[in-house]
Amino acid sequence: MIRIGIVGGTGYTGVELLRLLVQHPHAELVAITSRKEAGMPVAEMFPSLRGRVDIAFSDPANAALERCDVVFFATPHGVAMAQAPALLAAGVRVIDLAADFRLKDPAEFERWYRMPHGCPELLGQAVYGLPEVNREAIRSARLIGLPGCYPTSVQLGLLPVLEPAAGDLVDPDSIIADCKSGVSGAGRKAEVNTLLAEAADNFKAYGVTGHRHWPETRQGLSAIAGRPVNLVFTPHLVPMIRGIHSTLYVRLRPAARAADFQALYERRYADEPFVDVMPAGSTPETRSVRASNQLRIAVHRPPTPDGAPSDLLMVLVVEDNLVKGASGQAVQVMNLMFGLPETAGLAQVAILP
Repeated sequence: MIRIGIVGGTGYTGVELLRLLVQHPHAELVAITSRKEAGMPVAEMFPSLRGRVDIAFSDPANAALERCDVVFFATPHGVAMAQAPALLAAGVRVIDLAADFRLKDPAEFERWYRMPHGCPELLGQAVYGLPEVNREAIRSARLIGLPGCYPTSVQLGLLPVLEPAAGDLVDPDSIIADCKSGVSGAGRKAEVNTLLAEAADNFKAYGVTGHRHWPETRQGLSAIAGRPVNLVFTPHLVPMIRGIHSTLYVRLRPAARAADFQALYERRYADEPFVDVMPAGSTPETRSVRASNQLRIAVHRPPTPDGAPSDLLMVLVVEDNLVKGASGQAVQVMNLMFGLPETAGLAQVAILP
């Protein structure tokens, strides 16, 4: 069994980790920390876990996390980088669901997260936890910076056309990502903009002048393409609890306009357990992935007035922001790190309605 600790188990990604790990055949929950709620039974805060989780929240100072095999950080930015060095020195593997180890440049991290990086010397060994891109590096990693929810959808939506193996198909300087997220993406903290009376019956863009996921997504796309890319990224808040819908636009090279992009995507993801390329003409819905680790993609070519092939490729991507966009992907990464089947504990089917 894998001995597991969770730092910050009171938020949405924390409880989602618990939901997935209690169903995992190789997971043993050893510690779940919370300074504020230390001593409270986990199932008292989250009744959905009654009968499945019988431990209480513990103070981080007394949690003995160094006895774990792996520790997940489901915490605000800045927490993992303060505690990771000691855990790594004790031989514990670390998976950070926040942004502390996503960006490779500490100056870029400080610019976007308004704090200096606490252990820049670890950024070089941190592996970006996107299995469909970095599967082999993840297997031997000790420290994982898990992708954000938006960056997961955008990178997997564009991976097949940006990889050098696909050829020079698209213009990497004209990528547009128009993305929408449910309110749970803002976390469990109390904020005015996520109150029911504020978020319900409303639809708005935010972070238009700059969003923290922009440098991460651009870094990931550039690594995939093997050259810098230019990205316009606009996130929106929609009145639903969970889910992400990303509509991606990329300009095609003239020689690529006759390419079969449906076949390209189907080939690229044929062996990926959690990426589903839908039939031509499909329009995936966020409810088709709710509470599952599945990401669904549909590829489209917008029509032109004269019926000629369009020079634009449009890719629709849906995922659950708390599962494939966060905690489910974290469990997927853990499975790889410990040599388990990648799908272990992640076979949940999406829920309807």
